[in-house]
Amino acid sequence: GLDASWELDLWGAGAAGVRAADAVATASALTLEQVRVSVAAEVALTLLQLRGTQARAAIARRNLASQQQTLQIVQWRHEAGLVTALDVEQARTAVEQTRAQIPALQASATQAQHALALLTGQPPGALQGMLAAADSPAPPTVPDDLALAIPAEVLRQRPDVMAAEQQVAAAVARIEQTDLGRLPSFSLSGSVGLTALTLSGLGSGAGVASLLGGVGLPVFDGGRRQAQVRQQEAARDEAVIAYRGTVLAALKEVEDALVTIAAAREQLGAQQTAADAARRAAELAGQRYRSGLVDFQNVLQSQRTLLSAEDSVATTSTTLATAHVRLVKALGGGWNPDAAMPAVTTR
Repeated sequence: GLDASWELDLWGAGAAGVRAADAVATASALTLEQVRVSVAAEVALTLLQLRGTQARAAIARRNLASQQQTLQIVQWRHEAGLVTALDVEQARTAVEQTRAQIPALQASATQAQHALALLTGQPPGALQGMLAAADSPAPPTVPDDLALAIPAEVLRQRPDVMAAEQQVAAAVARIEQTDLGRLPSFSLSGSVGLTALTLSGLGSGAGVASLLGGVGLPVFDGGRRQAQVRQQEAARDEAVIAYRGTVLAALKEVEDALVTIAAAREQLGAQQTAADAARRAAELAGQRYRSGLVDFQNVLQSQRTLLSAEDSVATTSTTLATAHVRLVKALGGGWNPDAAMPAVTTR
């Protein structure tokens, strides 16, 4: 025998349920895309942090070499009786202070490599050969032609904002589905089969068929269905609030990134000018010291200033580059809605 039943979706409650399920499925797929964007952004941020740390280590090693040369000159002058032992010890102090910075920077770079390996699903050290291709990594650079006035409509391309929209759509569809459930329902059920007194008689048995129609109408439910409607309306309000929160968080991320970019650009320009001046001052101080025109304190101070200025340039360059990555992420970049979500519904 075979039994079957069918209910007429006269009021559209079933279609509303389909829309709700479709919106939930779309929201889940968009949430997956948001995770992918977040992982890609973390990879980019970690890589930039790695290159920035490597650039700072290269600056420290370069300044260390210069300070070692200065120490050698001071030692020669001390042997010649031109300077005191105080100058030698001060030069040696500067050398060792700079040397002490390098292991910490190298450790930070190695930890960044391990973080990259983890983000790409590989064991620590797996990317060391690939990342070591650049012997002298330069500080990260970014374009200067970024438009800082960006329409808020772009934020709707973010996967999390689109997912929040779909959650609101699903909540609205559930309200419609629950509300229409209070209306009469029409259904048909029936069966068809063969009957026989023995198993061998099935081939010539009599056919049996039945068809029943029914009408259902909730009358006395103690307000249960009305309470269910209010529950779904509360869920809709919650989804709307969550959507607003997501949009506000997106606006904050964009504004924070733009403020960081503007400040870092201005700061970097001043720091590069200061670094150039510190480099010239260190050269002049070294020349005048070798000529006996200035004391060693001028050389020592100029070298410290140069190391600090160049390190600040590398740090701010990294900050500017990472701010660009955060801005791209905040604006919903890093994914293609058409390619990644071909079945996104607009119903």
